[in-house]
Amino acid sequence: MTKSTLTAASIQDEVNRLSTNWRTLLDAMPEMVFLLSEHHSVEYMNPSAQKYFGNKGSEQVVNDLCQIGLGQQKKQAGGTGLTHTNMQESRIGDVPVEYSSVPFVGYTGERLTMFVMRDISSRKAREEELSLFNTNIEDILQQKIGELQESEEMRQRLSRQVNSLKSQLGHRHKADKMIGSSRKMREMREMVHQVAGSDATILITGESGTGKELVANLIKATSGRDDKPFLKINCNAINDSILESDLFGYEKGSFTGANARKIGKFEVVNGGSIFLDEIGDISPRMQASLLRVLQNGEIVRVGGTEPVKVDVRVIAATNVELAKAVKEKQFRLDLYYRLNIINIDMPPLRDRKEDIVELVSHFVNHYREAFKKDIDFVPKSIINRLLLHEWPGNVRELENLIQRAVLMTKGKMITEKDLFFDQNVGDQQKDNGNINIQNKLGEDSLKIILAEFEGEIITQALHKFNGNVSIAADKLQVGKTALYDKMKRYNISAKLIKKSEGRYDAK
Repeated sequence: MTKSTLTAASIQDEVNRLSTNWRTLLDAMPEMVFLLSEHHSVEYMNPSAQKYFGNKGSEQVVNDLCQIGLGQQKKQAGGTGLTHTNMQESRIGDVPVEYSSVPFVGYTGERLTMFVMRDISSRKAREEELSLFNTNIEDILQQKIGELQESEEMRQRLSRQVNSLKSQLGHRHKADKMIGSSRKMREMREMVHQVAGSDATILITGESGTGKELVANLIKATSGRDDKPFLKINCNAINDSILESDLFGYEKGSFTGANARKIGKFEVVNGGSIFLDEIGDISPRMQASLLRVLQNGEIVRVGGTEPVKVDVRVIAATNVELAKAVKEKQFRLDLYYRLNIINIDMPPLRDRKEDIVELVSHFVNHYREAFKKDIDFVPKSIINRLLLHEWPGNVRELENLIQRAVLMTKGKMITEKDLFFDQNVGDQQKDNGNINIQNKLGEDSLKIILAEFEGEIITQALHKFNGNVSIAADKLQVGKTALYDKMKRYNISAKLIKKSEGRYDAK
């Protein structure tokens, strides 16, 4: 063998050795390694690359590598001066990678490019999350601000719902002395809690005996002026001239007996609240003076000329229909508007009869203790009779009736003979107090009034005979079928009447 032959063989051996070492080194690398030929074919993939992309790589992988290779060639031809060993980012198949590339000439003279890359999926995911957060942070802040600054309507709705839930759960303010959990009473309480915190003038309307003063007490107790003075004035119980000097004070010498200046109620209660009951009965002169207080926050003492500033929250009440009084020129329109900024209307007892049981329990407990009576229950028949009454005197009438009944009863239960319904002047009322003819005349037709009487007679007959329809039909001298038809027409249930002949526990 010639020397030249040995030399070529030695060179080939050395090349093979170097090639083997080179592959061993690349195979051991944790990074992915590709060799891309100038003909755009993958000549080599180390195990790390094969783990991600298979032994030969998919067509998509080859195309992505070729695109990177073409890009490198354009940059090189354009003289960008970029060093190929700088780390760059791209996507191979579905994998985001960071790579560096080195072009070189193989021992066979073929131009190759080696790509060394690593998976950066985790980092890219974090970057995308951060980018998304940064992009949307303003929107997120605006959304949070919008949630915090929700509309007034939503706040009011939530406030009403909270107050309603509190009422339903029995979480009432300690100053709430009103009895009743009916829908109308819950709505009224919600209204009170909603407006009490403001300094707006409040007008409480409703029939006599509905408890308007109790509402005024609750408004004051739940307002920001709870720890400030609170005075109650019945405008109907004081002479007009005396009322003016009592409310606004007077100067020395303003009238006979005015030997010194006197401070009026509005100055005494300055910073607090004043309750003007029966406001609908004040004179035109008093109306003008009160308008000045509501409009300008100032009063003028009787006999004085200088206005005096006062800070008083006015709560007024009346059982007069002020709108009607305005039309009849008996009440100032401008004062009506000043008073009626917030109107709380107390429902009459006949419109919330579901509260009667609770009211009866309260009054029985109160008066049996006051009169030292040993009453432990009220019969269901008594409750049913109370439910049928129209209560023209409202809660006050019911309280008076229970007070008399507790006082007059001789046993441990109230009986029907202990009930004494008030007979109002001019009312032709049935002895049992159920139907008020006087109130119905001009309102209902004769047919409707007679139908109410017929329904009441049937109800009373069934109560008397413990819900036995056969006996009631016989005593009323009507057919049983006809009686059932009438009961259906008037929505009368014999079954409920039978159940009602039990008793009502007052404890």
